[in-house]
Amino acid sequence: MSVRVLLADDQALVRTGFRLILEREPGVEVVGEAADGKQAVALAQELRPDVTLMDIRMPLLDGLAATRILAGPDVANPLRVLVVTTFDLDELVHEALRSGACGFLLKDAGPRLLVEAVHAAANGESLVSPSITTRLLAQFSEQGRARPAVPALTQREIDVTMAVARGRTNAEISKELMISLSTVKSHLTAVQRKITARNRTEVAVWAWESGLVR
Repeated sequence: MSVRVLLADDQALVRTGFRLILEREPGVEVVGEAADGKQAVALAQELRPDVTLMDIRMPLLDGLAATRILAGPDVANPLRVLVVTTFDLDELVHEALRSGACGFLLKDAGPRLLVEAVHAAANGESLVSPSITTRLLAQFSEQGRARPAVPALTQREIDVTMAVARGRTNAEISKELMISLSTVKSHLTAVQRKITARNRTEVAVWAWESGLVR
């Protein structure tokens, strides 16, 4: 089945560019476009796309607020939102991830990375632009907040959690730890249950905040 994508950006040229890139990719279908945050929320709730590409700076409702409505911590059935922006600002990335975004990509990342990020989001994984991944997540461990208690994770669950926090995909974790892909997924599911995380991005943030990864 095709990966259904919604494009949310106030610039028509950007939406057109993304559409041209994605629709050249087999198995990807652009199901709608939104020119402002309110329209993005309405279309996403109506169409329930597999992935929503969300710009940050948009009229009527900014992309971060729209992301919270669609994927925030209190949303019962969150959608997968991939934030795509020109702004490489740490505070924006932090807020995007806390708002429920499953990934963060810069608009100049290139067509290949855009396609990879869409597929990663659709598969329940996450992708953050390589230029900012470790720098951003590391700052979660330096913000001075009380660190969350670390639940009783098995050693293998810790290994998987640390790999996720460093941006590894399930396939890369499988190869590094020499375990099957299904075992990686089982460990990750167990970790998410124990720390009450809904996706691997929240697992990564938790790992840095808790001090598990430095």
